[in-house]
Amino acid sequence: MSSDRSQAAANPAVKMQAKDPAARWSSLSSYALPIIFVLLLVGFSLTVPHFATWANFANVLQRNSIIGIVACGMLLMIITGGFDLSVGAVGAMSSVVAAAVIVQYSMPLGIVVALLLGLGVGIANGFFIAKLGINPFVTTLATQVLVTGFLFVGTAAQPVYGVPESFTVLGLGRIGPIPIPTIIFALVAFVCWAILRFTILGHNIYIVGGNKTAARLAGINVDRVLVTTYALGGLFAAVAGVVLLGQTNIGQPASATDWPLTAIAAVVVGGVPLSGGVGQVWSAVLGTLLLGIIANALNLLGVSPFWQPAVTGAVILVAVGLDSYQRKRRELR
Repeated sequence: MSSDRSQAAANPAVKMQAKDPAARWSSLSSYALPIIFVLLLVGFSLTVPHFATWANFANVLQRNSIIGIVACGMLLMIITGGFDLSVGAVGAMSSVVAAAVIVQYSMPLGIVVALLLGLGVGIANGFFIAKLGINPFVTTLATQVLVTGFLFVGTAAQPVYGVPESFTVLGLGRIGPIPIPTIIFALVAFVCWAILRFTILGHNIYIVGGNKTAARLAGINVDRVLVTTYALGGLFAAVAGVVLLGQTNIGQPASATDWPLTAIAAVVVGGVPLSGGVGQVWSAVLGTLLLGIIANALNLLGVSPFWQPAVTGAVILVAVGLDSYQRKRRELR
């Protein structure tokens, strides 16, 4: 006993850890989201009828994989200190353009053209933000309005029909028990994880998000990093638009209007601050699934759809509030 006390007294780190419960709480708080997710999953399984079935889980995965794909791109942009309000317009555009080209020409060409358009819009967003210094909110809001306007003019606000029934395999099919949209979501999440974990671009994304001025002084091409990041965000939104077409088989110009805020919510609920500089892919994935199972449980309980946005908003406020509280405690220490 006396030797333990003398060791603690001689080791300041041990002494500080023993006397500072805030340090232990900070360590535990990093696991807060997975713990909350598991608790909700268990609680809903025990209390909500038909929740704990694979058919329901597969439905949750299929319905939320599209937002998950968009959230992965949004994560990259949020880490740089920005975000993209045009991802919904890009998704709708990709869906409509893919439908039109598939009907007129071929399925592969329609997919390629849709993805290239999404990539192009993302590059344009990145150019205006990086090269001209326009605020991301203003830039992407203007892009959203512009793309939506062109889309409505080009289609006369009418849906595009005639996509072959076989195309629905992309949005509604399964490989074994796993929905194909979920597999695409997993591939996109893996690509984002690999970029952030193993590439120079990923390393630079964190540095740019932490301090753009310091990044420039360190010799990093900040403009190139921003343009590339927004290009990836546009590309992933286009991928989500093509998957949406696979689920509906109709190119709908008025679709995907809720994608921007829902994707931002998924990332924020995952614990990624909007200030930039930090964030992991698993946060966006878990945030997406967390919002998905909450919405699913409310549906199974027969809660009015009008209440669901209110619940989602409350979850976002709690998540952001806890994150802000923890950051303030760290700053005070």
